Amino acid sequence: MTKPGAPPRDRPGAQRRRRRRGPSAYAVLVALAALAGIMLIPFLVVVFNALKTPQEYTSKGPLAPPSGFDFDAISDFWDRVDFGHVLFNSVLVSGSVAVLAVLLSVFNAYALGIGRIKGRIWLLALLLLANTLPQEALVYPLYYLAKQFGIYDTRLSVIIVFTVVQSAFGTYLLSSVMSAFPRPLLEAARIDGANRWQVLWRVVVPVVRPTLSVLLVFFFVWTWNEFLIPMVFLISNENQTVSVALGVLQGQRLMDATMSSAAALLGLLPTVVFFLIFQRTLSRGLTAGAIK
Repeated sequence: MTKPGAPPRDRPGAQRRRRRRGPSAYAVLVALAALAGIMLIPFLVVVFNALKTPQEYTSKGPLAPPSGFDFDAISDFWDRVDFGHVLFNSVLVSGSVAVLAVLLSVFNAYALGIGRIKGRIWLLALLLLANTLPQEALVYPLYYLAKQFGIYDTRLSVIIVFTVVQSAFGTYLLSSVMSAFPRPLLEAARIDGANRWQVLWRVVVPVVRPTLSVLLVFFFVWTWNEFLIPMVFLISNENQTVSVALGVLQGQRLMDATMSSAAALLGLLPTVVFFLIFQRTLSRGLTAGAIK
């Protein structure tokens, strides 16, 4: 017990944390800052070249910073591919896939992890095998099905395909999480009169919400970066996503180095903004399982 007016004593945990902060901790911090700076170099090079004129790029090279801010390359690329509409397509496809794949993963994992349906081990093994299949092996069967159902060259076809593909991984991950769900908590909810639907949304989902937020971010970014299947399924300009528009324009050799950098910058910025917005959600979801 401390005397009145005496400074409060630090708790043992705080003293241990203070003692751990030595030269090694600062060395690790400096090393991480240096690594982050090295990883940002390609992004800075892209920004530099996107703000140059073709003449300045030719005379000074790709690594020199721009002498001014020239937005002609960005403006020309925006108008050439109608980037506003292409960006809307990517946001619509990626956002829809992220939400629908998380919902489908929750329903599947609830049946496999908590419902304990028969053959769950074989179903999980099948989902794990589906995650290892290359997309090249899926292109023709999916193309044939899309033609048969009349949804080829529509954004709906890509949304359906990637919702199923992404939910295979989400189901496998969530089923392992839900299989370790506390059974007394489920039994208490059932004793209180909750049905299966209420147990799912009022008991299970609030507990696994950090994992769901991580899956939502990952599904959005993964779908945004997809190229092969959208390139095969979205052949018209009005349905193309950002990655497909960039690839098609590069293949036609209609861009110089500055416009290519502008295209890369415009294609990268939405995912960076999305990641920065949900950074805290992602970090909380990744560390939630380590804290009881």
